[in-house]
Amino acid sequence: MTALRRAGLPASDHVRHPPRWLLRGARPLTRGLVRRRFAVRTHSTDRVPARGGVLLAANHLGWSDGPLLAAFSPRPAHVLTKAEMFTGGMGVFLATAGQVPLHRFEYDPRAVRTCLRILRDGGVVGVFPEGRRGGGDLERFHRGVAYLAMVTGAPIVPVAILGTREPGGRASDVPGRGAVVDLVYGEPVRLAQQDWPRTREQVARASLLVRERMLALLDEARQRTGRELPGPLAPGELEDDPYTGLILDGEEI
Repeated sequence: MTALRRAGLPASDHVRHPPRWLLRGARPLTRGLVRRRFAVRTHSTDRVPARGGVLLAANHLGWSDGPLLAAFSPRPAHVLTKAEMFTGGMGVFLATAGQVPLHRFEYDPRAVRTCLRILRDGGVVGVFPEGRRGGGDLERFHRGVAYLAMVTGAPIVPVAILGTREPGGRASDVPGRGAVVDLVYGEPVRLAQQDWPRTREQVARASLLVRERMLALLDEARQRTGRELPGPLAPGELEDDPYTGLILDGEEI
């Protein structure tokens, strides 16, 4: 019996850790290419623990949030990415760069176990709890990040992203030439590791706490940068997003 099973964690022994060589090696080149088009400012990166499994939980404004989180995090991050992106050349690149496909419209045990494997191996997982691009105000909030933290004991570092979409912009927009994007990191949120069974109510309470800390970081980020969120997307720009026990304005729905 492995130490993982003795600790009461879901099995992840037979899931491979996603590729890391491109994720690590290509980050300096990616940062250089991005900065030829627009500026990226990172704030309080020292709040990200230097070792051990870590969850980065960010708000979600536009298409470039995931790539920027992976490229500019102080540690290489495997970001949960909708499975629809893993097609053609883009899919090959995402898979080679160690990003984690997530099938959003059904329970995806492989994605969960892959995240557990990354965290167990001391890596970093990036998650967008809102589940889809939008106003970035955390009105929608999935429970997955709290669940992963409760299973593994990994700290959650909130990340506030500002500037990847302009007011009135489309979900697929990327920052224009000369734009500025800010990534502000918050103090880690540490949830008590909870062995099985983890009840729906326990995960809901933990999710509320994480959401509150992320909202507090958004307020801090706006004050530090002098910037505001871009506002909601037009209804026609919103992607379908499955019901998975969301929290809306502090209430379960």
